[in-house]
Amino acid sequence: MNQGLTFFKEVYMQGVAILVDGGFFLKRYQSIYGKQTAQKVAEDLYELATGHAEKESLYRIFYYDARPIEKKFHNPVTGNAIDLGRSNEALFRKTLFEELKKKRKLALRLGYMSGVQQWIIKPAKVKELLNGQIDLKDLTEQDVKLDAKQKGVDIKIGLDISTLALKKQVSRIVLISGDGDFVPAAKLARREGIDVILDPMWNKIDDDLFEHIDGLKSTCKRP
Repeated sequence: MNQGLTFFKEVYMQGVAILVDGGFFLKRYQSIYGKQTAQKVAEDLYELATGHAEKESLYRIFYYDARPIEKKFHNPVTGNAIDLGRSNEALFRKTLFEELKKKRKLALRLGYMSGVQQWIIKPAKVKELLNGQIDLKDLTEQDVKLDAKQKGVDIKIGLDISTLALKKQVSRIVLISGDGDFVPAAKLARREGIDVILDPMWNKIDDDLFEHIDGLKSTCKRP
């Protein structure tokens, strides 16, 4: 009985956990594959994530994102009322979450958008304003956006990496991400003997990130 339990633990420990930074994934995905339906994105995400399992068993895919804002605002340029909960982006996100919930061994880790939101002029238009190419009166409704920050997402990623490592639940962790926010947790995982792989979806990463990972691999097509 003890031998069977030991064997089970050894096999289970060969599993791989895939952690997906949803904000990064969606932005990078669209730049490579173009605009797709939420159903198609969910299918592709699952395929790209499971592509990292190779000969290992898939422990779980963790998908991190923030719930869309459901509030109503007035556009500062036109004064028109906008229901963000009914925006194309919000409807896309909510449909995507529902599709991902149906996937085997996939767990959603959802944060929220910050309570303080403010409107900002899009960077391209700021440049035109500073260069004198346009005036403030030339701005349109599409030239401004709501500046809202994700909350609770990075901490969830860090906590999950730490838990997976300290509880010895997997032998490999794959991070589909493009920044260094995960570095402190990745350091802990590597000290615990976990193989940490970064998938930046062919995006260029800072050279100093190589110091904190055990490998680099992208499963999506190369742009």
